[in-house]
Amino acid sequence: MTRSTTRSTHATSLLDGEVVEENDYGSIRRVTADNFPILHGMSIMRLVINPGAMRTPHWHANANELTYCVSGTALVSVLDTGNKFAAFTVSAGEMFHADSGSLHHIENIGAEPAEFIITFRHERPEDFALGAAFGAMTDAVLGNTYDLDASDFAALRRDTVDRKLAGRVGDAVVPDTAGYPDPHKFAVEAMTPPVASAVGSARTARAQFWPALKDLSMYSLRVRDDGMREPHWHPVTAEMGYVQSGSARMTVMDPDGTLDTWLLQRGDVYFVPRAYPHHIEVVDAPADVRSNSGSGLHFLIFFDQPAPADIGYRTSASAYSRAVLAAVFDAHIEDLPEFPFTPADPLIVGRRNPLDR
Repeated sequence: MTRSTTRSTHATSLLDGEVVEENDYGSIRRVTADNFPILHGMSIMRLVINPGAMRTPHWHANANELTYCVSGTALVSVLDTGNKFAAFTVSAGEMFHADSGSLHHIENIGAEPAEFIITFRHERPEDFALGAAFGAMTDAVLGNTYDLDASDFAALRRDTVDRKLAGRVGDAVVPDTAGYPDPHKFAVEAMTPPVASAVGSARTARAQFWPALKDLSMYSLRVRDDGMREPHWHPVTAEMGYVQSGSARMTVMDPDGTLDTWLLQRGDVYFVPRAYPHHIEVVDAPADVRSNSGSGLHFLIFFDQPAPADIGYRTSASAYSRAVLAAVFDAHIEDLPEFPFTPADPLIVGRRNPLDR
């Protein structure tokens, strides 16, 4: 059995992740299988866009995208196949989804930096940019495309290398309809949490509530310092989480019996392969997590299925007779704890015992 308390094969830092681009317009850092080998089918990115700047129009060749807005206000546009175009605003606590291959951009229209946590449904997502795609074609080809003279494109600076961040020229152009509901958009933090208890809550962006989702979903999990995410596993779902605030200890069990225990802090990312047992226990929560509001220690947890499900330890103990459990633990029946009958797992449980040291 091996244990660690800082980093592990299952966790790394997104704040210290690979720098994709960093300049006066903002920053992009990512964690992929190239720098976090355990990732499979998922990867994650942190995007910060400064006022007056944008993530330029682009698309992903091999991955759907699910984006959570941490702060700021942005205009998002999405051009889907079939010439279906949408433009809408997102702000803190809202999300949007873009299909693989759909052209989209994110433009800061506020006075403060806008921050996003972006998940992709591939461990090594591939991007194409609109500007770079124009660079792939000659002046004559572009002229023919737009029924213009080739010379009209001579002054247009083009390259096949993507400019991911760029400054806006002039004021933001926000359509009057940008504030309307849109199928690409979901206000996850505005929903009544489907899972709520005295010690925490989970708001869920999943296909049940957001039909646009095809192969990704997300839980916005908050837990007080006297609560704990019950030990559990996801039978057919991998899990990738990002620590938005607070700190927690996590344990994951590998099939060979190896245990990996480490401390998660703000900006950290973890990955749990499908069906691996794991749990999350609060170590430090901001002051507001100790209130009854349900806010505080905050994890953004992403899944590689549109409707994730799990099996918890509480229900597992209720599924078998005490005679079977005695055989499992090589114990006398009278020495077994009085497991409470639990027909449905609570997801978040209270912590009546102190944190193990």
